[in-house]
Amino acid sequence: MSLIGEARAMMRYIEQAWNRGCRAALLTIANVQGSSYRQPGAKMMVTSDEVMHGNLSGGCLEADLREWAKKAIKDGEPLLKGYNLSDTDVWSLGIGCKGSIEVWITPVNKENCFWKVYQDGINKNKHVSLIAEIPSGAKLLLDENKNTLIRDGDVPEELIEHEHNTSLYHKKTNTIVYEGRQFLIDPINLNEELIISGAGHDAVPVVELAAKVGFDVTVLDPRETFNNMDRFPKASHLVKDPEDTDPTRLAKKWWVIMNHQQLRDEACLKLAVNSQAQYIGVLGPLKRTREMLDNINQNFNDGPIHAPVGHDLAAETIDEVAVSIISELMAVRGKRSGQSLHGKQKIHN
Repeated sequence: MSLIGEARAMMRYIEQAWNRGCRAALLTIANVQGSSYRQPGAKMMVTSDEVMHGNLSGGCLEADLREWAKKAIKDGEPLLKGYNLSDTDVWSLGIGCKGSIEVWITPVNKENCFWKVYQDGINKNKHVSLIAEIPSGAKLLLDENKNTLIRDGDVPEELIEHEHNTSLYHKKTNTIVYEGRQFLIDPINLNEELIISGAGHDAVPVVELAAKVGFDVTVLDPRETFNNMDRFPKASHLVKDPEDTDPTRLAKKWWVIMNHQQLRDEACLKLAVNSQAQYIGVLGPLKRTREMLDNINQNFNDGPIHAPVGHDLAAETIDEVAVSIISELMAVRGKRSGQSLHGKQKIHN
């Protein structure tokens, strides 16, 4: 899948390249067989003056990809570059990842209004999907209702409804073959929205780390001296009083409740339970959470409540506690157990 934060960052770097008079290419993993460091949808960019941002491997492919990207920029034509990572002697780097990947490399020209529409969509936090013939680069962009926003070249819209095209519905990047032509289906997935209830000192690393791993974070706390952008520069929104906020902004979100003040915790816990939350993590002892649920006439069956919040990492400091909390959020988001990878044959599947 493609993460909107990564796509947004790559387009921002590409725009910076345009502004300094350079050209750029966008690189997307189109297909993976076996083991790979990144999965389909992962992105990086390369400019004509050899600036790179992003990564598609652990550092073993980027130098070669830069050269192929420069070729695509120079020729003005997209290309598909494949790598067999099973060979331990690839470029004498001893990679041996036991897999193969294909990377679609396409020039992103300032003059092509397709990329302006693409950038506008992701900057406005819209769920858009790119469908591109590979390697030719004929493409179209769809909105969340599968309406065509813009077309650049010959892409049959009928393939959207094609019985083999499940990528759009499952929001996964994939390649399909339709009428003898290969297409990249690349839905841009929106970030999950996380509400941190409490703006204490221990909330600072939680907000920072959550933003780094792809959550859009709202901090909820009535205390202006604590709840401000100086303390939470990575937060997308700051809310002092939920009653002053559109209720839909708080509905179906992820919550971490860490006010360290029981009445505020109870109020926020009740709000979270009644908002069809996707996840509710409560900091503090299990006994305290049970007491709060009793006080608000709720129970653990009334919502996806995780208490105490976090993974058992022997966390002590506020930074360690933040890692514990965010690691559990990532595991739940990715539908994973959160257990050690030791002995696991496949990491991503």
